[in-house]
Amino acid sequence: MSTPSLRTYAFVDRMQPQCAAHIAATSPGDVPIAGMAELYIEMAPGNEVFRAADIALKAAGVRPALQIIEREFGLLEIHSEQQAEVLASGQAVLDEFGLVETDRIRPAIASTQFITNVHPYQAQLLNKWRKGSMLMPGQSLFIMEVAPAAYISIAANEAEKAASITVIELRAVGRFGRMFLSGTESEVQSARDAAVGALQELKGQDA
Repeated sequence: MSTPSLRTYAFVDRMQPQCAAHIAATSPGDVPIAGMAELYIEMAPGNEVFRAADIALKAAGVRPALQIIEREFGLLEIHSEQQAEVLASGQAVLDEFGLVETDRIRPAIASTQFITNVHPYQAQLLNKWRKGSMLMPGQSLFIMEVAPAAYISIAANEAEKAASITVIELRAVGRFGRMFLSGTESEVQSARDAAVGALQELKGQDA
């Protein structure tokens, strides 16, 4: 039996209020709150995430927000008030599978869009399906698309740390992760720079 591949290993040290609220509102499992640490682990084949969840939950005091099996990949999110618990849980998974953190796929930014003075009609269209806050006409909008998808959680969290922005939508599941952030032009620029910088710092393997 071959060693499963580690697609994503994305650690968030301190969840920001909007990011935590979005996960809590859209995930089927335990509800995280701001200030918690969290970890996303994505593996292939997808069924390996069941074993990863078993190891993670038994290794330390963490709770899961989601365990999702897609066509090709399996995704697990765990969180705790204590960073050390999340890190210990993640390390137990890596050890059991004979992996190290840098075996993960390095995030690749597929696209970014920066739109100033959003038109009222476009704002209304986006508001039809967003699960976060409303996008107001006239604001600036930043959209990022990244693969593997779960890395968008790091990008969004660092963006919220760096600037006073509004989280419109986060999608951390699927082939690509996407986030939609809005605010003043200068704040959205700062958020963009923080998000891009955070992803560029992560070490891993090329897809």
